[in-house]
Amino acid sequence: MIEAKHPGLSVKRQCELLELPRSTYYHRPEPESDENLGLMQVIDETYLAFPFFGSRQMTRWLRRQGHRVNRKRVRRLMAAMGLEAIYRRPNLSKAAKSHPIHPYLLRELAVTRPNQVWATDITYIPVAGGFVYLCAVIDWHSRYVLAWELSNTLDAAFCVRAVRRAITAHGVPEIFNTDQGCQFTSADFTQPLLALGVRLSMDGKGRCLDNVFVERLWRSLKHEEVYLKRYESVVDAHAQISAYLAFYNDRRPHSSHGGSTPSEIYHAHHQTKQAA
Repeated sequence: MIEAKHPGLSVKRQCELLELPRSTYYHRPEPESDENLGLMQVIDETYLAFPFFGSRQMTRWLRRQGHRVNRKRVRRLMAAMGLEAIYRRPNLSKAAKSHPIHPYLLRELAVTRPNQVWATDITYIPVAGGFVYLCAVIDWHSRYVLAWELSNTLDAAFCVRAVRRAITAHGVPEIFNTDQGCQFTSADFTQPLLALGVRLSMDGKGRCLDNVFVERLWRSLKHEEVYLKRYESVVDAHAQISAYLAFYNDRRPHSSHGGSTPSEIYHAHHQTKQAA
């Protein structure tokens, strides 16, 4: 937006026209230190095991593990990772009119076939010098990972791309379940699904088990892949995660399917339907 070598306007004048402080223009954000990145991985591992830990309890836990931290630092790192304690909250605020909240539709619903219910969520992935976010779309019945995307920002765009890829490759689901994060309540995310006739379902506040199958995917991904490696770049992370999710879909036996893979369960239904 600002041209440092503009022939007619100095940087100062361009900043004045944009009402932008010059200090903001010249500021170059520093990457997280190796110490903070290591601490973020510990926080991520701890949160995966104890998602009800807020910044206070996380700080106490880390101190007991020998880390010299204060709550301010832990709170900042958790916010950067998109983590917050999961617990039942009082209804102290109303959703914005532009971000309507849809009811949870999966309670006591028998999910018996692929493409009946899809679900999505976002998780944090550490890479050398920083971190990125992973969004995945899964089929609730088969646990098959339909599509996924990496991004270095927590906006809705990469979630929309993941859903678009899933629909292009696998068709339209009957129900799509998410949490109440701003990425999933935004019009950019909800309107294309509603236009296709998809029924939207959203977890209750503080109810991590409403989207339990995505949470289980994150647990498997992180313990079997992410925590065992150090990704040197976003490109490296993309390649390694791609390989793992292909293994997860096509080769890894799933306990809930009696040893069959998610791919076998997902595609068996379509093969039976075609044969019929």
